[in-house]
Amino acid sequence: MTPKRALALRSAGIYALPAVLVVLSLSIGRYTPAGPLVVVRVLLSRVLPIHHSWPVAVDTIVMQVRLPRIVLGVCVGGGLAAGGAALQGLFRNPLVSPEILGVSSAAGFGAGLAILAWDTALAINLLAFGFGFAGALITYAIARVKGTVPIVMLVLSGVIVASLFGALISVLEYVADPQRKLPDIVFWLLGSLAGATDAQAEVAGGLIGAGTAVLVVLSWRINLLSLGDEEARSLGVRTEAVKAAVVAAVTLMTAAAVAVSGIIGWVGLVIPHAARMLVGPDHRRLLPASFALGASYLLLIDDLARTISTQEVPIGILTALIGAPFFAVLLRRTGAGWQ
Repeated sequence: MTPKRALALRSAGIYALPAVLVVLSLSIGRYTPAGPLVVVRVLLSRVLPIHHSWPVAVDTIVMQVRLPRIVLGVCVGGGLAAGGAALQGLFRNPLVSPEILGVSSAAGFGAGLAILAWDTALAINLLAFGFGFAGALITYAIARVKGTVPIVMLVLSGVIVASLFGALISVLEYVADPQRKLPDIVFWLLGSLAGATDAQAEVAGGLIGAGTAVLVVLSWRINLLSLGDEEARSLGVRTEAVKAAVVAAVTLMTAAAVAVSGIIGWVGLVIPHAARMLVGPDHRRLLPASFALGASYLLLIDDLARTISTQEVPIGILTALIGAPFFAVLLRRTGAGWQ
C-alpha cells in the first residue's frame, strides 16, 4: 500500500470515528437502555418517515437528555484539540495548549464569581465566556511590543494572566460558603458536561464551529508561520495579522468550551500530538484530524464519567488521569521531537 493511500485510509477512519461514537454514546446510560440500531432509527425518524416502534421514554432520553450532552462533548473536545494544534504550530512548541493564553483561568474566575453572586446557569455561562475572552485580550495586550507580538512574550504573558486569575479563583474559594457555594465552584472547575441543554449546544457549537472554520482557512499560513516569522514574511504572510486571527479564533473556541463545560485539561495538549503522528504536520490535514480525534476522545471520557460510578465523575479528573500517562507514552515514542 502506498503512503498516500495509507494516509487516506487513516484520515477516513479518523473522520468516521466521531459518528460511530456518537451513536454508541447515545446508547449508553443507566436509564432506558437503547441499542445502537434503535438510536439510529430514533435519529433518522427526525428526517425520514420511520414508524415509531420504540417507547416514548427512549425518544425522550435520546433526543432531549443525551443528544445535547453528546453534541456539546463533540464541540468542546474537537474545539480544544483543534485550538491546541493551531497554537502548537503558531508557537512552534509541542508543550503549548489553549490554556497558555490564560483563557481557562480567566473563565474559571468568571464562573466562580457568577456562582458566588447569582448561581444561575445563564450567569455562569455569560461571565465565564466574558472573562475568558477578557483574559486573552489582557494576554495579547501585555505581549504586544512596538506593534508586534513576539511568541516568547505571548507565552510569558499567558503565564502571568493565568497565575493572576488562578490566584483570584483561590480568593473566591476562600470567601465562599463552605457548605453551599464552595462545592459548586470546585465541581465546576473540575469540568463536566452534565446539565447540557439544547441552547448551550447550539451557542457553543456555533462559536466553536466559527473559530474552527477560521483556523482551517488559515491552515496554510499556520504552516508557514511554523517555519518562523522571518521565513513566513519572506513568503508574503502578514505574520502579525495571522497571529492575531489565530489567537482570536482559539480564544473564541476555548472561552465557549470552558463556559459550558468547565476547565477540561490535557485535550488540547495530547490530542494534537496523536493526530500529528497519524496524518503528519500539515495543518490542512492536522486541524480537521485533531478536531475529530478530540471529539472522539471527549465522548469516550464522558461515557466513562457517567457509567463507571453511581455518582458522576468530573471529566477533568479523568482527562488528567488518562492524558498524563498517554502523553508520557507519546514522548517516549517521539523522543520529544518536533516537526
